[in-house]
Amino acid sequence: MLRSGQPLTGPNRKRCPEDEMLLGSVLDEGERGFIIDTRSAQAAKQARMMGGGTEPKSSYPQWKRLHRPLERGRPLQESFIKLVEACNDASLGMDRWLGRLESCRWLSHVKAALSTACLAAQCLDREESSVLVHGAEGTDTTLLVTALAQVILEPSCRTLKGFQGLLEREWIQAGHPFHLRCARSAYSHARLKQEAPLFLLFLDCVWQLSRQFPFSLEFSEGLLLTLFDNAYASDYGTFLCNNEKERCLCKVKESTHSLWAWLDQPEERKKYLNPLYSHNPLVIWPSVEPQSIQLWQGLFFRWIRSSQYLDEAWAEIWRLVEGS
Repeated sequence: MLRSGQPLTGPNRKRCPEDEMLLGSVLDEGERGFIIDTRSAQAAKQARMMGGGTEPKSSYPQWKRLHRPLERGRPLQESFIKLVEACNDASLGMDRWLGRLESCRWLSHVKAALSTACLAAQCLDREESSVLVHGAEGTDTTLLVTALAQVILEPSCRTLKGFQGLLEREWIQAGHPFHLRCARSAYSHARLKQEAPLFLLFLDCVWQLSRQFPFSLEFSEGLLLTLFDNAYASDYGTFLCNNEKERCLCKVKESTHSLWAWLDQPEERKKYLNPLYSHNPLVIWPSVEPQSIQLWQGLFFRWIRSSQYLDEAWAEIWRLVEGS
C-alpha cells in the first residue's frame, strides 16, 4: 500500500516520467494496481485547473483509478459542531433527536471512511493488488484510509504498542497538520477554515471496529478517549505542530515529554488494556450497514451522562479475568 499527494498534472496534463517509472516499478508485467482517490471525479477535475489533478489513464495503463469522495474540510467540521450541539440539547425528544442526528451526517462520514478503508483492504487482501491512496495534499483523508486499512488487515496494529506505532507513522510523521486541524474545539465560536476533525473521525472508526470485534483489539475505549483529549489539549508534545519540519525547528522532542512514554509506564498501560483481548490473526471485516454504525456515546455523551455504572462493569470484568 502506497500513499501520496495528488499529481500536479495541471490543465495541460503535464507528465512526470519519474512518477510513472516509480508506480510502474511496483507492478510486475501483467499485474494491475488500484488508485483510490479520496476526492470526487469533479473535485479532481477542478483541482486540475489549479495545477493539481489525478493520474491520466494513458500514462498509467496498469493502474485503475477509483474515486471514493471523503469530506475533509469545512463540511466535516460543521458536521462535528452540529453533532455536539445536538448532544448537548437536553430539550430534544426522541424524534427530534434522531432527526438532528441524521441531519448532522456524522455517522455518514464514519460509514464512508470505513467503506473506503475496506475497499483498500479488499484490493490488498482479496485481489492481491497494490494500492495507491491519495487525496489533495495526502495528509488528511489519505492518512485516514491507509491507517484504517492497516487496522483491518494487520493484527499487530491492533495491539497497544502496534497502534502507537501506527499513529506515529501514519499521522505524526506523515505530516497530518494537527495544529491547524485541532486548533479549536466544536465549542469555539471561531470558524477557521483549516479546522477539521479528521483524527477524531479516525478514532471513531477504530471505536466502531472495537465494538464490532470486542476481542480483537488489545486496547480499550479509554485509550481512544485519551488520544482525542491530547490531540486538542495536551501536557505532552506528541501532537504539537503540523509536520516533522516544524517539530524539529521548535525542538519539540528536546523540550517536551512524549505521550507514548507516559502510556508505556506499567501502571498507566494497564488502564488502557482490553481485558477481553485475544489475539486474532485474521482480517477483521466490519459491517458498514446503517444499523451497524452507532454513535460513540462514550465520547459524545461523556460530559452529559455518568459513566459510573460502565466503570463499575469494566472493573468487574477485570476482576473476573484476573481471577480466572
